[in-house]
Amino acid sequence: MMASLTLLAASNFTWYVFPLAFVISLVYSASRYELPERIIRRATRLFITIVGFMAIVFAVLLALSFKL
Repeated sequence: MMASLTLLAASNFTWYVFPLAFVISLVYSASRYELPERIIRRATRLFITIVGFMAIVFAVLLALSFKL
């Protein structure tokens, strides 16, 4: 039990961002469009936008915290 808690605490929670962004973009696109091809295309585009925006925010925060 204690070993599994240690392993859980050591895992990097940042990796949960990608599946969460994918699910959000897929559900949002599915609620707006009906054609499966269009849903996948728009969900992919929205996923890239979400991850790109988060990467830009991360880079800005990293630059602002440099040598603090």
